[in-house]
Amino acid sequence: MSTQDPTPGSKQPEHSYEAEQSDTASFEPASVDTEVSEPEPTFRVGTIVWGLVVLALAVLIIISKLGIVALNGTYVLIGLMLGAGAALVVGGLLSMRNKGNSGSGSGNTAIGK
Repeated sequence: MSTQDPTPGSKQPEHSYEAEQSDTASFEPASVDTEVSEPEPTFRVGTIVWGLVVLALAVLIIISKLGIVALNGTYVLIGLMLGAGAALVVGGLLSMRNKGNSGSGSGNTAIGK
């Protein structure tokens, strides 16, 4: 059974797809600013620190091979690891402090904004 039981002779309201399209055709969406600014490139603290560690090792190897200074490998590695660890901690703290001031809070550890 139908909920709309037309009586004989009564006219059903006409509802066509074309009428519906004409109603929605006049709708214009509000203007949206689609211009997106490019984010500035940032430098990751870890990448910079480990790059400096590799460069320092290369320089120390060259110096030791030239015979300018006799280096103890154990002390060199301990010094490099202490320096790299300190640089990572300080860089992370500085980055966190800078993000706290800017309000971005994206969670990436980066410097150079």
